[in-house]
Amino acid sequence: MSVGEGTASLDKALGVLDLIGAAPNGMSNAELLDQAGLPKTTLYRILATLVERGLVRRDQVRRVYRLGFRYLELVRNAYLMPDLVAAASVELRTLRDLTGETSYLAVLDGGTVLSLERCDGAHSQRSAATLGQSKPLHCTGQGKAILSRLPKDQCEALVKSITLDALTPHTITDRRRLQIELGITRSRGYAIDDEEIVLGVRCVAAPIVDTAGEVRGALSVAGPAYRLSLTRLELLGPELADAARRVGSQLTVSRYQSGVEEVEPVSDGWAFHGAFPVWSGMSRCLYWADALAPAVHCFDGKQDRIIARLDAPITAMLLRGDTLIVVHDGHYVRLEADGHVTRISDASVWTDPAINALCVDPQGGCWVALCAEGDTECSLGVVDDEGRVRPHWRFSERIEAMTWAHDGVTAYAVAPDSGTLFMLRKGSPTVRRLASMPKGSGRLSGIALDEDGGLWTALKDGWTLVRFAADGSVDRLVSLPVAAPTGLAFVPDADGPALYVTSDRHLQSLESLTSAPWSGRLLKVRPGAAPARVQA
Repeated sequence: MSVGEGTASLDKALGVLDLIGAAPNGMSNAELLDQAGLPKTTLYRILATLVERGLVRRDQVRRVYRLGFRYLELVRNAYLMPDLVAAASVELRTLRDLTGETSYLAVLDGGTVLSLERCDGAHSQRSAATLGQSKPLHCTGQGKAILSRLPKDQCEALVKSITLDALTPHTITDRRRLQIELGITRSRGYAIDDEEIVLGVRCVAAPIVDTAGEVRGALSVAGPAYRLSLTRLELLGPELADAARRVGSQLTVSRYQSGVEEVEPVSDGWAFHGAFPVWSGMSRCLYWADALAPAVHCFDGKQDRIIARLDAPITAMLLRGDTLIVVHDGHYVRLEADGHVTRISDASVWTDPAINALCVDPQGGCWVALCAEGDTECSLGVVDDEGRVRPHWRFSERIEAMTWAHDGVTAYAVAPDSGTLFMLRKGSPTVRRLASMPKGSGRLSGIALDEDGGLWTALKDGWTLVRFAADGSVDRLVSLPVAAPTGLAFVPDADGPALYVTSDRHLQSLESLTSAPWSGRLLKVRPGAAPARVQA
């Protein structure tokens, strides 16, 4: 087939798509034959191909053709940005109601702006730019608003690359004058299009900037110049700027990323219930426990070995210096690096069977969570020199894991029953709910802080690790090949910190174990750098 023939076939198929897309109620075979002007066999061949590729679908009830859902998927992947559209929808309606004119949401698309959403005005004569239509940057309010908030080097590069075509006598065609206009826009927070792209139409627009400082798009209001005087646009400008700020404040989820990470098992055998991973910088070893077939493991980066076996299930483990304190069946033992076990028998906190979480702060202080079996009340405090707990915070539910930030002032605690992550500050009795996960996501288990301040926890029975940002928003999910991750710890590595994850095997169904043969093993996860901010 020649190039000309291929182009002609493509043009015919696109013509059919245009006809179907322009018909809200779909088009029948007869209507398509009448309007497409194609031979019946050619039309049917084109329709069959479009249906097979999902770009067109056949409505069997009304016997008409409509645009297919594959078309929507392609558009969504390229442009729709559902979080941005959702965040802007209320403001678009409010701006329409405030002005009576058509409001728009637009985004940067290479060297142009693209309209994503529109809320039609109340007047019969109104602006009605086509959604998905690309427009120049230099002569639209949306384009100038976006350019004004881009980083300086990116803005200058775009201004140099675009052609400043004169679409009306009012269009700015001088780059120096455009830069001056962008400076004014940047200072006042909104841009004006004074009949620069279409004679008789004016527009006011403001840039949408997310909480990370990234320009995500622009809001605008456009209408006939006789209704939108320059004086009125200057009054509306601050309203547009406020609306755009409100939209941008909702876009914290733009940091979120997910994907397949590098995950590998590093233990030779499996544990019934792996738990309590802790890294010892002194012995260069990661300690972890099989809580149910009670044993303490040591992984040195190459080999995983059992250094001690105990006679009762392990319920907590703490590293102080190079000594492990292991809690099992109400007894407390010290475990030296060589595997020597010494029982703690002095009358102190270590004889309290209510301990169910242990943690050391950066200053070496030992913190414990006390919660008696069957009791819903839980207190969290520090062990004093006499071995007694001085409570700092109280909770109405069990705390099963905690960690301290590097500053030694901020602590984080996990309450699996409610799926809550708490933030605490030394010296303050206030307990702040930082984040929560619904029970359907999995049961929060374990906690670790990365070097960028991101807070990681495992979702037991959720097949996932989750990272929370400082504001409590989820900004990363890591899929795991095991159903029930239980604990996690960061370990220094030549290629950057690696995250080690323990997992459970004991309570997993046969179906789960068949799909997750690594259950119960110690896993090494390479999470990589902190997630980059991406457009939602």
